[in-house]
This record gives sequence, structure tokens and C-alpha cells, in this order.
Amino acid sequence: MGVKDKIIELKTTLSENCTLVAVSKTKPSRLIHEAYASGHRDFGENKVQELVEKYEELPKDIRWHMIGHLQRNKVKYLASFVHLVHGIDSLKLLKEVNKQAANNHRIINCLLQIHIADEATKFGLNTDELDDLLSSDEFAQLSNIKIVGLMGMATNTQNRPQVVSEFEALKALFDKLQKGSFSSNVDLTHLSMGMSGDYPLALKAGSNMIRVGSKIFGERNYS
Repeated sequence: MGVKDKIIELKTTLSENCTLVAVSKTKPSRLIHEAYASGHRDFGENKVQELVEKYEELPKDIRWHMIGHLQRNKVKYLASFVHLVHGIDSLKLLKEVNKQAANNHRIINCLLQIHIADEATKFGLNTDELDDLLSSDEFAQLSNIKIVGLMGMATNTQNRPQVVSEFEALKALFDKLQKGSFSSNVDLTHLSMGMSGDYPLALKAGSNMIRVGSKIFGERNYS
């Protein structure tokens, strides 16, 4: 089954309000063209240089998602076109995104990354850091970003109950925040959790945005 058919088949299992981000990192443009031919427009990259190169090479109606850890000194390279930044994990990074968005006369949509995994190597805010960020005056003054949701990565483990509990905890946090009152640069609609290995569990827990790569493009890079 080709990439185009895999995308179409995968989408038939998703609800209408769920966004599929096809993770195209390390994959050649020809495979992205195949996915594009199915009508798909949301693609995710985790390296800024690769994201910029593909943006320049591929159709301009693609919605590019920056799903990897974003360094502040690289924000300027994608600020003119990025559709959604998934991994915001500090006010410092958010301020840089806001600055570069203003330089490009646009508002950049962002997700706050929450640390839900039992792994120190994964990035993300804890709940205290999240509260401090959202309630700070500095944050309220950022008018060129919009926080449109949360993102989380579960522990890479075969322990399904653990993964489910991590996803459910993030969904509970998301629901709680949706009932809160925040500055005008917050509009929580997206909950991005679930990848190729665990997205069915994430969907059951309430995810409405999944990031799937190997299930669409295959495990290995193509020469």
C-alpha cells in the first residue's frame, strides 16, 4: 500500500474534528507529494533546516507543523510561514516566537508542551510552570502569539496502562484549563497527543490531534 492509500485509510478511522499531522521528518519530498495528492495538507517536521528546505520546495498551501524541540535562535527561520509550533516549553521561547511573529506581521499559533512522561529526557512544562506562565503579566502582553492548545508525549513503554494514565492526565488538565479565564492570546482548542505507536490510546483519551509518521511513510528513510 502506498503513502496516498495509507493516509486515506488512516483518516477513515479518525473523527472529523481530529487533525492528522503526517510526520514527514527525514522523508523525501516525493513521498510528501504522494500524501499531498490524497488531499492531505498538515505535515510535521522536527528540524528547522529540513522544515525550511521542504517549505521552499513544496506547495505553499501545506500547513507546516514544527513538532520538535525548537531553539530560540532558530525561530526566525520559520516565523514567516509555520502553521503551528507544538513544543513551546518556556516563556523565553514564547517571547522569541512573539518577537519573530511581529517582525513578519503575523500571529503564530502555538501549543504548550506539558511533561507527562516518566522520562527526564522529554521536554515540557510541569503544572506549576504552566500556571506561572499563563498567569504572568509578561505572557499577557504577547500579542503576536496565540496559545491554541496543549501537547504531550507519553512514556515510550509497552506498559499500556501507564501510557493511558499519562494521556488521561493531560486530557484532564486540558479540560480544566478550558474552563479557566485567561488573557486574549489563549484559545484552547487543540490537544495534540498520540504518535504512530500509541495514537489509538490517545484518541480514546480525548486527543484531537495526532502526529503519525512511520504508519504512513514507513520506518526507515528512503534513499
